[in-house]
Amino acid sequence: MPAAHAPSWYASTARASPSRPAFEGAAETEVCVIGGGFTGIAAALTLAERGRSVILVEAHRVGWGASGRNGGQVLPGWSGEGEFARQLGARGVEFLERTRYAGNEIIERNIRRYGLDCDYVRGAMTVANNQRQYGALIKEYEDAKTRHEADHLTLVDRDGLRSYVDTAVYAGGLVDARAAHCHPLNLVLGEAQAAEGLGVQIFESSKVTDIIEGAPHVICLDTGEIRATSVILAGNAYHHLAQARLGGYMLPAQTFMMATAPLGEDRARALIPGNHAVADANWVLDYFRRTSDHRLLFGGRCTYSNRVAADIAEELRPRMLRIFPQIADANIDYAWTGTIGIPLNRVPLIGRLAPNCFFAQGYSGHGLNCSHIAAEILADALDLHDTDAGLFEEISHFRIPAANVIGNPMLAMGMTWFRLKDALGV
Repeated sequence: MPAAHAPSWYASTARASPSRPAFEGAAETEVCVIGGGFTGIAAALTLAERGRSVILVEAHRVGWGASGRNGGQVLPGWSGEGEFARQLGARGVEFLERTRYAGNEIIERNIRRYGLDCDYVRGAMTVANNQRQYGALIKEYEDAKTRHEADHLTLVDRDGLRSYVDTAVYAGGLVDARAAHCHPLNLVLGEAQAAEGLGVQIFESSKVTDIIEGAPHVICLDTGEIRATSVILAGNAYHHLAQARLGGYMLPAQTFMMATAPLGEDRARALIPGNHAVADANWVLDYFRRTSDHRLLFGGRCTYSNRVAADIAEELRPRMLRIFPQIADANIDYAWTGTIGIPLNRVPLIGRLAPNCFFAQGYSGHGLNCSHIAAEILADALDLHDTDAGLFEEISHFRIPAANVIGNPMLAMGMTWFRLKDALGV
């Protein structure tokens, strides 16, 4: 039996999805995609639209990892943008501006084209915990105005914020009408079925043990092998292949989420009247939104030490009540965790391991948007239109030797510094 999805509100409200067999025997294909999260599924769908034959193998179930556990916020841009621009200069800035909303556009296109039901709602906002953060949001807004890209943005001061979020804890916010939120598990399950409708073969409970590079590449599983002209590694934080070349660049972090019991439509609407997804501007942030059945979904308390809280709800509940003390009587129905892949410079890792062997990982919590852009970048690279993939290959990343031993303790110590900065408001 395939592994169950995490015991989340998402899993409890997931649309019906077919049970897929494990791969057995031998097969040949143009492209083998390894990983059934957003990157892998979106890449398979894009390639199938372009007429490619694709086999996708997933070690657990489609959407089992971060793609089915995340905050569901479809936010623009990339993680590590400052470092990307610093290393690549004007070319980097041009790419960032060109692709800022590309992931949102791809997701919306897929929803329209394939009739996907995933509670997609436009509207998100970043809220400031202090005046320094609010000043940064003002600058972001003014910069967007200079680029003539602020029509969809609304800057809100402390007094005006209450009409968006019923709390007194924030100094202001920046509303983005083009950002969005959705039910991420239903999105990835829907995209998987769309890909199958175009001929993609998807196998679950099929863990790849090795890749023998060549022409063709040989993808080895315990129960058989797949020969493919091209390979895409899409494991993100759950990757285990090609450790000699990919290990040590990306470190896992745990983020926690919970969902309240249904609050009732009027009470839930009063918390976030415009139904925006909300995230604060801290390094170690809180994020929250309403669900379609009138719950509050709340996440945060990220840990970089591989420690999973004994009681996730008890860890998160004080953070939620600091913002919304008016729901102190609300029960918590679901609590779960997921793993984020974080490169030390926050720039995603996208590139090639060998001729016709590509990878994408390390979105640092921006995966819903970035994974869909990465999927198109990989498809273009596979079709030899690899301009954007080449940009990512130019980025210098820091690699931690023996990362499995010292990497996460180092990251945990580093993030203690960022938590201190958050606490001091600097």
